[in-house]
Amino acid sequence: MNLEGRKIIVNKSAKELTEMLKNPSDYKNLMPDSLQSFEARDNGFKFSLKGMPEIALQIENVSENEVVLKSASSSLDFSLRGAMEPVSENQTSVQLLFEGKFNPFIKMMVEKPLQNFLNSLTDNIEKM
Repeated sequence: MNLEGRKIIVNKSAKELTEMLKNPSDYKNLMPDSLQSFEARDNGFKFSLKGMPEIALQIENVSENEVVLKSASSSLDFSLRGAMEPVSENQTSVQLLFEGKFNPFIKMMVEKPLQNFLNSLTDNIEKM
């Protein structure tokens, strides 16, 4: 299952975004209003949203072109990638891409909430 967020322009340089996205605690500021808990860890974070189970993510890669977060749970196989492209010295294009390997039943249950989550993350990144 692949989902895409809309492409946005962020008023930060790719370098500024990269530095921010290396820090697990900075992800709390990007979370939707429905955030119920958030815990930063050494190489990632875990969080829960209202009506959804707890999710743990590991920060796999952060460069000026992308950030890759992967599920820390062996029972769920997915990744969330933020593709970044400098537009100017102080602006960067960002698009969130979700890729998950789910059975058809799970896919049917999570597709809409995940798309809403991507949209909310995108909105919050755009406000930075």
